[in-house]
Amino acid sequence: MSMVAYQRYVQLSQSCDSEERGQAAHIAAMAYLGHRGPADEQAALYAALMNFLDDRSVKVRAALAYGLLHSEHAPRPIMLALAQDAPVISRAVVQFSPVLLDADLIGIIRSGDPDMLAVMTMRPALSTRVALALVRIEDPDLCIRVLARDDIALPEDELMVLAERWGEDARTRGALLKRKDLPGLARRHLVGQVREALMGTRIVKGAIQPRRLDRLMRDACDTATTSIGEREAGRGRVHYAKALIEADAVNARLMLHALVHGQVLFFADCLAELAETPRAKVFTILDGGSRAALNALFARCGFSAPVRNLLARMVSHARTADLADDLAARHFIVSLLIEELITEHEGDIPGTLDEVFAYLNEQNIALARAAARGVMPAFAAEVPDAVMVPDDRPNRLTLPAA
Repeated sequence: MSMVAYQRYVQLSQSCDSEERGQAAHIAAMAYLGHRGPADEQAALYAALMNFLDDRSVKVRAALAYGLLHSEHAPRPIMLALAQDAPVISRAVVQFSPVLLDADLIGIIRSGDPDMLAVMTMRPALSTRVALALVRIEDPDLCIRVLARDDIALPEDELMVLAERWGEDARTRGALLKRKDLPGLARRHLVGQVREALMGTRIVKGAIQPRRLDRLMRDACDTATTSIGEREAGRGRVHYAKALIEADAVNARLMLHALVHGQVLFFADCLAELAETPRAKVFTILDGGSRAALNALFARCGFSAPVRNLLARMVSHARTADLADDLAARHFIVSLLIEELITEHEGDIPGTLDEVFAYLNEQNIALARAAARGVMPAFAAEVPDAVMVPDDRPNRLTLPAA
């Protein structure tokens, strides 16, 4: 500032008009942040900033705050004082000021002001420590705000806790499911909560016959479980399959579902855990092992002889098809398995295969429906003038009107 500018500043700062004092506060803030001169001048500017903290007008203190708000060089004592000022000032400081440390924010969290906590979730940068402190308050709105921040890395165990805590709350559950870093076990738990919520919804129960609804939900949950497992296996996280096995959630139906849908990584992880066999060896057997080797592997997993034979047959068919992406191949192989089972057992399916045979029939119907969608419109587009039902009935006598 020149000498004249300083004189003008003094006039503004001593004015009875809060607008003019606000101008002075803003000028002082800009001068302090841009100062490159002697130390005594900087000390004078710092003292000027301090004096504005005691101004009776909120407008003046707000002008001071907004002048310093986004700077990393703003004086911490002043910003801490402003963070305890009127709500219009304190919220802005808590939301934007980069000079506030995690310890400062934790102290504000302990104060419990809900409005301050909400604006804190909107800070340009939020550390994991502060984010965890916010979600542990167990307020669903705060939790959703933090979960929506994909720039914040949250520990897997904390996400598991949140899934357990908020699984029945639809909004928080949705926010959790949107996170790409959600652990597979937490995601599967939340999918189960979605199933329960849908099963209990009147509009769903009233629109779908109970047995069909149960089949639809069971198939959807199997798909979710194996899809999550495939993604976890692709990331090298074998604990997902291990946890499912420990929870007794892996059975012949689920294994067959994974194989039918081409989720080979999850299928192999489950086999490796069940058979206590290295994953690489399991892949070698699945890729080119003999029928005897496949049966031996499935025997180590504890499957019955009929189930072992069925899985071995399915693996042999799967080697020649892309079941992950080819819907027609899935339908063909499932239909073929059903025909082979009927022929092999002369129509008398063993009781040990009741569950998997029922599953194959369900899948056959579902896959046939999916494969049939769009076939007729595509055919009609190719032959638009073809007659679907020829009218070869004899012409009827038409009598003139009386």
